[in-house]
Amino acid sequence: MTYRIGSGAGFSGDRVDAAGPVVAEIARHGRGGAILFETIGERTLALGTLARRQDPGAGYEPLLAQFLAPILAPCAEAGIVIVGNFGCANPPAAADLIARLAADAGVAPTIAVVEGDDVVGAIDLAQHEVWEGERALPPVDAAPVSANAYIGARPIADAILAGATIVVTGRVADPALALGPLVAHFGWAWDDLDRIAAGTLVGHLLECGAQVTGGYFADPGVKDVPSPEAIGFPIAEAEADGTFVVTKPSGTGGCVDRRTVTEQLLYEIHDPAAYLTPDVTLNITGVELADDGPDRIAVRGARGHPAPELLKATVGFAGDWLGEAEISYAGPNARARGELAAETLRARLALRGLDLMHRIDLIGVSSAFDSDAGALWKDASWPAAEDVRVRLAVRDGDRPRVEAALQEVTALYCCGPAGGGGVRTRVVPRIETRSALVPRNLAAPRFTIRGA
Repeated sequence: MTYRIGSGAGFSGDRVDAAGPVVAEIARHGRGGAILFETIGERTLALGTLARRQDPGAGYEPLLAQFLAPILAPCAEAGIVIVGNFGCANPPAAADLIARLAADAGVAPTIAVVEGDDVVGAIDLAQHEVWEGERALPPVDAAPVSANAYIGARPIADAILAGATIVVTGRVADPALALGPLVAHFGWAWDDLDRIAAGTLVGHLLECGAQVTGGYFADPGVKDVPSPEAIGFPIAEAEADGTFVVTKPSGTGGCVDRRTVTEQLLYEIHDPAAYLTPDVTLNITGVELADDGPDRIAVRGARGHPAPELLKATVGFAGDWLGEAEISYAGPNARARGELAAETLRARLALRGLDLMHRIDLIGVSSAFDSDAGALWKDASWPAAEDVRVRLAVRDGDRPRVEAALQEVTALYCCGPAGGGGVRTRVVPRIETRSALVPRNLAAPRFTIRGA
C-alpha cells in the first residue's frame, strides 16, 4: 500500500504555514503517513548550542511552536507521524514543549526522544581524520563546547515501531527523517541495501522542503514557477519496492517536474555513485525519472552499498566576537558617497589602532563578489547605483574592540559623507566548527519514550 510522507520544513526559519496543506493532502488519502521537519544545519546547531549554554531549557528550534501547534490535532486525527530534528541541541526540552502544545490542542501523542549524537566527551580531533572539505583550515586551539555525530534512521524506526507518534531528534542525517518512517511502515530489513537506498533518496529529495517543488529552482524568465507565495511543499508517495512519486498538495503553488527533481537529486551530492550516509552508501547513477501526471515525477533505480565505517561529526568551539554595522546612501552620487564612507572607515580603524580582522562591502554594487580590499568597486563595468548600503564586518576576541569598530559606522551620521542613514549594528558570539570522521562506536543512538 502506498505510504505518503511529506515535508513541513526544509531549514530553520522556513515558512511556518507550509505543513498544513501537506497534512491535509496526506489525510485526504486515508489514515497513516508521516511528515518530517528538517531544521538543523551546522549553523543552527551552533546557535542551539549557544542558546543552551545560556539557558538549559533552550537550544531547540526557535520556531517549533509555530511549526507544530497548527498540525498536532490534524495529525493525531489522521494517524500521521511527525518526525523532526527540531530538537537541535536540546531534544528533551523540545519534547517538553511539544507535550505542552499537545495538551493545549487536546491531544495526547506518544513522544519519543532520539539521542546519542552528542559525542562531546568522547572526541579528540587530533585523533580523528579531518573531513575532506576542511583539511585546509587551521586547527582550533580551544576545548570543544559541542560535538555531534550524524546518526542514522534506526532509532527513529524503532521509536515508531514502539508506538511513538512524534519523534524528536537532534543531529541525525537529513535523509534519516524519511527513512525511519519508511522502514517502520514497510518492514524493510537494514541489510536490504537497495530498499534502504531508496528510502534515503526519498529523504534526500524531501529534506530541503520547497527546493524540489520550485522554490530555490525559480529564476524569472528562465525557470518560471507559478504562485511562489503559496508554494506547496513536497510529498513522496512510496511503495514497498522502493519506487516512489514526488508530488505536492493539489491547489498549491510551485511545480514538480523533471527539472526541479533533477536539481534536488544532485544537491550536495559529492559523488553520485557513493553518497555517504550513516545508513547506506547511496548510488544515484542509475536513477530514472518519469512523468506521472501534472506535478508528479516517478523515481526509481536507487542502489545501495554498505554504509561507511566512519561517521561525520561536527565539533563546535567557543570562538571570538562577530560584529556587523551598516549604513545606507541613496540618490545622486550614492555610489561615490558609499565608496568614501568605506575609505573613511578604513582610515578610522587605522587611526584608532583597531587592527582587527574586517571587511567592508558596498551592498548594491558588488558585495557578494567583492574582495575584502574593495577592488571591484572601481570596475567601470559595474552599473551606477542609486542606493548602496555600506557594511562593515569585524571579528576579534575582545568585544570592546569590536564595539569600538562598529561605533565608527554610527559616527558617519554627522561625520559624513552626506546623506547616510539607517544604521544597524549587532555583536554576537561565534562558535567555530570543524568536522571529522569518527568511529561509529563513539555515538550511542537510542530513543526513549517521554514519560515512560
